[in-house]
Amino acid sequence: MAITNKVRDRLVTALKRLIPIVQQQRAKDVSEADTVTLVKDLLAEAFGYDKYAELTSEHAIRGTYCDLAVKIDEKLVQLVEVKSAGSALDDRHVKQAVDYASNQGVEWVILTNACVWRIYHVIFAKPIDKRLVVEIDITSVNLKAEADLERLYLLTKEGFVKGAHAELRDRQDAASRYLLAALLMHNDSVVATIRRELRRMVDVLVSDDEILQVLAAEVIKRDTLEGPMAEEAAKRVNKAEPKPRERKVTTSVTAAPQVEEQPAAAVDEGVAGAE
Repeated sequence: MAITNKVRDRLVTALKRLIPIVQQQRAKDVSEADTVTLVKDLLAEAFGYDKYAELTSEHAIRGTYCDLAVKIDEKLVQLVEVKSAGSALDDRHVKQAVDYASNQGVEWVILTNACVWRIYHVIFAKPIDKRLVVEIDITSVNLKAEADLERLYLLTKEGFVKGAHAELRDRQDAASRYLLAALLMHNDSVVATIRRELRRMVDVLVSDDEILQVLAAEVIKRDTLEGPMAEEAAKRVNKAEPKPRERKVTTSVTAAPQVEEQPAAAVDEGVAGAE
């Protein structure tokens, strides 16, 4: 997404001032409370959020939820978990924030120590899970490089409102093994194409169910068909299908089904008759 000059100028001006402070606070290993104050300054001055109207601590119950909540038009849209500036970030640090976000229907969680910023997408599955979409170390960015500014744009209010988070997630998903596996298993058009190509190449009728059994048992890695990421991918494919057909495929099949050859004159797609 294109960054406006206004946003670019704000990012560069604010970060030139604030990054040395971030580095100083990290060297001093200041407390988590002091880091929260610095994070609020970054969110407001650099990333464009209204410190008083859009950043709140009303959801911050120490040790239970998170440190900051981001609201746009009075709607809770992101939760921010803050660790002290000298702390190393770990995925475990966002567990409580992710759990709370899932209860509130919030898709996005940020974990930061003011230096490093991680954006997570909440996966509404059973159990609730999370996915790291991007990690940005603001102390190592080049404020003259367009690529770095585009990454920083993901942290801005303007970027969030325009869907920069979701666009990056979707770009990553375009080559995701989970989404590709889900397309093979849950998209009728893809399975129909495989069936037709098999018919063309080997002149044998193979049913959709037989194809799915072999894909699940012998072609696709099991970990791409199981777990929260696989469930999320399947939901996206089914949602995109005009009339998704429920698939009941057993992934524990250990051998390919035996396919009975049909006479060459048999006609595919249910059309009866032979020459």
